[in-house]
Amino acid sequence: MLDQPMTRPIAQIEKLRVEFQTKDGTVVGVEDVSFSINPGETVCVVGESGSGKSVSSLSLMRLVEFGSGKIAGGRLLFERKTGGQVDLGKTDQDLMRTIRGNEIGMIFQEPMTALNPVFTVGRQLTEGLRLHKGMTKKEAEARALDLLKQVRIPEPERRLKQYPHELSGGMRQRVVIAMALACEPRLLIADEPTTALDVTIQAEILALIDRLKRETGTAVMFITHDMAVVAQMADRVVVMFRGNKVEEGTVEEIFENPQHDYTKALLSAVPKLGEMTGKALPEPMRLLGSTGPAAVPIPGTDTPLLTVKNLVTRFPVRGGLFRRTVANVHAVEDVSFTLNKGRTLSLVGESGCGKSTCGRSILRLVEPLSGSIILDGTDIMALDPSALRRARQDMQMVFQDPFASLNPQMQLSDQVAEPLRNFGTHTGSALTDKVADLFDRVHLPRNFMRRYPHELSGGQRQRVAIARALALNPKLIIADEAVSALDVSVQAQVLNLMMELQADLGLSFLFISHDMAVVERVSHDVGVMYLGRIVEMGPRQAVFEDPQHPYTRALMKAVPVADPRQRKSERDLNFKPIPSPIHQASYVPAPSDYNEVSKGHFVLTTDSGY
Repeated sequence: MLDQPMTRPIAQIEKLRVEFQTKDGTVVGVEDVSFSINPGETVCVVGESGSGKSVSSLSLMRLVEFGSGKIAGGRLLFERKTGGQVDLGKTDQDLMRTIRGNEIGMIFQEPMTALNPVFTVGRQLTEGLRLHKGMTKKEAEARALDLLKQVRIPEPERRLKQYPHELSGGMRQRVVIAMALACEPRLLIADEPTTALDVTIQAEILALIDRLKRETGTAVMFITHDMAVVAQMADRVVVMFRGNKVEEGTVEEIFENPQHDYTKALLSAVPKLGEMTGKALPEPMRLLGSTGPAAVPIPGTDTPLLTVKNLVTRFPVRGGLFRRTVANVHAVEDVSFTLNKGRTLSLVGESGCGKSTCGRSILRLVEPLSGSIILDGTDIMALDPSALRRARQDMQMVFQDPFASLNPQMQLSDQVAEPLRNFGTHTGSALTDKVADLFDRVHLPRNFMRRYPHELSGGQRQRVAIARALALNPKLIIADEAVSALDVSVQAQVLNLMMELQADLGLSFLFISHDMAVVERVSHDVGVMYLGRIVEMGPRQAVFEDPQHPYTRALMKAVPVADPRQRKSERDLNFKPIPSPIHQASYVPAPSDYNEVSKGHFVLTTDSGY
């Protein structure tokens, strides 16, 4: 906290009401919300997707008006650096441009839409510094480099010259966080800032935001659906439900003595690491408000569906006058595993460890350098383009960023129907009925079929992407961080839906995630990845209850606990810097050798660099 006595709150939201005009009439996004944020305080706003959390934050930034929203009532009071108080709801846009980024920083939920694809990372980081702080180009670049180091991006000098599409999802999110921290704002609005990050980086970013708050007196409005993050970060908690504030209190009061039924249900639905100790099979998630568990899923079969052997994927780094390959990014290095029919294999690891590239390589969305991929007897590596297209009916992917994987100009019904039309499986009324059934399956109202992606929240968009992946009844679904953007209740529904489909249809899932508690809940088998290699692999129970590799242990230690009395201090987080995956073109890596410590539980013996 600050040394000087507490003065007026930095931000006060009083009786805020926000309305949106849609084809179906006026929709109220936020009905009647009031709370304040004091200097050096973190207020966590929690609630389900669509509860009005993000709308409240966008109203403070006056960005809600650019998304067909209108502040229909209430006051948004903000204490400026100069000492005067302004009502942001009535401030003209010229003054808002001065306040945005400089006095109020915002970390957006989806990093790819928050970054400009045509400018380098360095250009975007220095823009605000030069505009608001009057820095020279050299000073701004030095500060940008320092910011990238603070958010622990490897090789920050190189990253400044790169474009957003060249970075992984987690790295893009860290760039957005660095941009928000650049001008040392008085109020930092963090809208799901660690959703796309793995646990180790998340732990460090949370510690970084916490340290910034203590040192500079910055007020933090932290929007999240992760109750473990709330327990780690919050001083006060505001619980929102359907556009209204239903409960507010200190973090201890909310976790230890919740009063509202919705808060109680929200806390009971949170998956906790260690809940599955002693259980060999995955179990459905607890649904919001329900008490008894759903049916236990089947154990799967011993018949292999997907066999990957010695998979290697590298990306060339070109340089020199003739743009020759001077080095390679070793994204996936000698990866082997088997996924059986009706089972879920999870790949976990830090951002940039090669999880997503491994998934894309299996579908040949990225061409592997070498290795073998056998899907249900078909050699995927040997297929020509037309045969590969047919094979893709059996394997589908749910991507990490739903906004990037959905077409902004197409209605949602057309996007879900697209695979059915492409492969000619349904036509006419059968097609319409199938699409409506898919919307029902992912718990979306049928009137959403006429909407466009920008009219949905992040969680709702991800459910559309999952509906589209299910359209062709595939044998294998590769889910790349498919539920990381979803709040607790929707995450539980979607994961239970995936387990239900697995039991009904014998589906197999390659589940790519950084959420250790979710992975523990849904997996039959787990592979831990670090720098392109699987460092530990085995049945979920063996890996989680008896981790052998030092990196697996570090991952487990970093997971936040949904208990405000078990907060992790910065001293607990002594992670090693991530080495570069880039090596000279002449570099020959050692093959991956494993030691079997128990039945099916393998630990890498080759030096992994950790």
